[in-house]
Amino acid sequence: MKRNLLLTGSVSAMLFAQPALAQDNAELAAELAEMRAKMAAMAERINTLEAELAEADAKADAATAEANAAAAQATAASETAATAVAAAEKADSGVKVAFKGAPEIKADGGWSFKPRGRLQYDVGFTSVPSSTGRNDGFGSEARRARLGVSGDMPGGFGYKFEVDFAGNDVAVTDALISYEAGDAEIAVGQMNNFQSLEELTSSLHTSFIERAAFTDAFGFERRVGAAATFSSGDVLIQTGLFTDNMEDLSNKNWSADGRVVFNPKAGDTQLHFGGSVHYSDLEAGETVRYRQRPLVHFTSERFINTGNLGATSEFGFGLEGAFIAGPFHGVVEGHWQNVNLPMGAADPTFFGGYAEVGYFLTKGDTRGYKGGKFDRTKPANPVGEGGMGSVQLNARYDRLDLSDAGIVGGTQDGYFLSLVWKPTDYTMLLANYGKLDYSNAVHPTATGDTDYNVDVVGVRAQIDF
Repeated sequence: MKRNLLLTGSVSAMLFAQPALAQDNAELAAELAEMRAKMAAMAERINTLEAELAEADAKADAATAEANAAAAQATAASETAATAVAAAEKADSGVKVAFKGAPEIKADGGWSFKPRGRLQYDVGFTSVPSSTGRNDGFGSEARRARLGVSGDMPGGFGYKFEVDFAGNDVAVTDALISYEAGDAEIAVGQMNNFQSLEELTSSLHTSFIERAAFTDAFGFERRVGAAATFSSGDVLIQTGLFTDNMEDLSNKNWSADGRVVFNPKAGDTQLHFGGSVHYSDLEAGETVRYRQRPLVHFTSERFINTGNLGATSEFGFGLEGAFIAGPFHGVVEGHWQNVNLPMGAADPTFFGGYAEVGYFLTKGDTRGYKGGKFDRTKPANPVGEGGMGSVQLNARYDRLDLSDAGIVGGTQDGYFLSLVWKPTDYTMLLANYGKLDYSNAVHPTATGDTDYNVDVVGVRAQIDF
C-alpha cells in the first residue's frame, strides 16, 4: 500500500514538472541563440579591427621607410656641408681681418693691406695791430685731407703711399718701399727725414694745432731718398741720403741726415733723449728763406722773415728730451740752423726751440709713444663704451729767432695753451690759444713800431683711419 502510494506520488511529480522543464529549455535556447549572434558580431568586429591594424602597420612601415630615407639624405647633406666648410676654412686659412679705424687684412706669408686716411678741418681767428695793414679776423681751411694705403709683402718688404687733397692741390706725401731684416729697416722713396721729435711725430698725435715754429721755418719736409733705421733695445739710429721733395725735382740739391735716440724706461716712466744732424748741399744759384706764421696755418701772414738768402749749403743740429709719466708729459727741443752764404759773407745761425708740459684730466689716460716719437693716445674710457674719452691740457713756450750775423728776420716768442678732447682713438677736437710776442717784426705799425703782440685762436676737428 505504501509502495503504491510512493509510486503514485512520483509519477504525479514528474507529470507536473514536465511543463516547467520544457519552459527552461526554451529560454536556454533563446539565450544560446542570442549569445551566438553576439559572438558572430564580435568575430566580425575582430576581423575588421585586424584589417585596420594591418593597414596601419603597412602605413607605419611606409612612414618609417620614408623617415629613414630622409635621415639618410640629411646625413649626406650634413657631410657635404661639413666638407664645404672645411674646404672654405682651408681656403681662408691664415687670413685675419682686424679693425683699426679701417679694416686691416693680414694673411699667411707676410701679406697685409690697410687703407688709411685723415681729415683735419681748422677754423679760428687772428688779431693783429690794425696799423700794420696785415689781414686778420676769421679764417678756416681743410688743413689735411689724405687718402692712401700701406702694408707688407712676403720677404720682409713693405709699402706706404698717401696723397693729400687739401687746398685744391693734389700732392704726394709718403711714397716709399721698405725692407726689414732683423733690427734693420731700409726704405727708399719720399719720406720724412730725421730732424726732430716734433717733426717726426704725426700731425694726428701732436698736442697743438701746428708743430713747433722752427720745423716749418727751417724747411723740414718730406724728401725723396734712401734711409736706414736700426733699432735694438733702448737705442734707435736713423740715417739717410735725400734729394728734394718730389714736387721740386729734378734739381741737384742733396742732403744727409742722422738721428740717434735713447729711450729707456725708469719704472713706469718713459724717457726720451735724442740728437740729430742735418747737412744740405744746394745747387748753384739756389736761395733759402726762413719765415713763419703766427701758430695757425689758415693765415698767410708772416711777421718774421729773413727774405731770400743766397746759400751754398745748410748745416743744422738739434737736441731732444722728453718724458711720459702716467697722465703727465714734458718735452723740450732746440734746433740750430747754420747757413753758408757765398762771397765770404758771415754765416748766420738761427735758433728755434720749445718747452711743453701736459696733463690728462681724465683718469687712466696717458700719451702714446712708439719708435722714438709720440704716438696715438687711446682713451681709457672712450665715448660709446660708457666713458667721455680723454681730455688733455697742454702749455707750451715756443721761440724762433731769425736774426744773426747782420740778418734781421725778427724773433717770435709764443705762449700757447691747448685743450685736447679725444672721444675715441680715431677722433679729436682740439682748441688752441696763442699769444705771439714779436721783436723786429718785418711789418711795422703806422708809428714804425716792430715790437708788438698777435693773438690767435684755432680749433681743429679731426678724424682718421
